Amino acid sequence: MSDANQPVLFYSVSEAYGEFSNFAEYPIQVDGKRWPTSEHYFQALKFTEAQHREAIRKEPSPMQAARMGRDRKRPLRKDWESVKVAVMRTAVLSKFAQYEELRMLLLSTGERKIVEHTTNDSYWGDGGDSSGKNMLGRILMEIRSQLREQANNNT
Repeated sequence: MSDANQPVLFYSVSEAYGEFSNFAEYPIQVDGKRWPTSEHYFQALKFTEAQHREAIRKEPSPMQAARMGRDRKRPLRKDWESVKVAVMRTAVLSKFAQYEELRMLLLSTGERKIVEHTTNDSYWGDGGDSSGKNMLGRILMEIRSQLREQANNNT
């Protein structure tokens, strides 16, 4: 099998394609605010209350932001299940649209399948054995198509 047919696997920020992780340190501007990472934005949007969102936005690490977002002592917004994919899409598109080097890296994957390869998550990732939904990988491939289309329209 040639490289062109091999899926692009990512998970840890310290490994190949680690930039695709929401923990990668690329601050994004969304809704007039600077978010330290796309993970911060995603986790904060789980809540409607400004104080919860701001507390997460101000966290120094994406891991701590994720922990805060998963803490069910904070009241999760009622529509979270129906909006979470759209929130993730906004976070990912913002990141790849705001950094030229990330856009180029994403476009360099061609038509290869992109997979968040982890046993820790079978919704956003592949569950470690390809049984998961790989929603983050799917969103990355969607964004890649969108960015490619924009690039083609601008030439």
